[in-house]
Amino acid sequence: MKQAASAEVFNLKVEFSREIDGRWIADIPALPGVTVYGRTRKQALAAAEALALRVIADRIEHGEAMPGEMTVSFAA
Repeated sequence: MKQAASAEVFNLKVEFSREIDGRWIADIPALPGVTVYGRTRKQALAAAEALALRVIADRIEHGEAMPGEMTVSFAA
């Protein structure tokens, strides 16, 4: 019987702060450079998640991550 491959799990914590002008900043410390602005907290979260997925995809394309099944989750 074939065993299922275990998925690599990425649990990415999203940290928020707010600028004086009201803009929200979302940052994912585990992925350097994934820091974004949004007019609302929800927009900042969506932008951070999208950028994080792009960074992960880029790493896979350049052989910096193991190919195969993986699970990515965001904790805001």
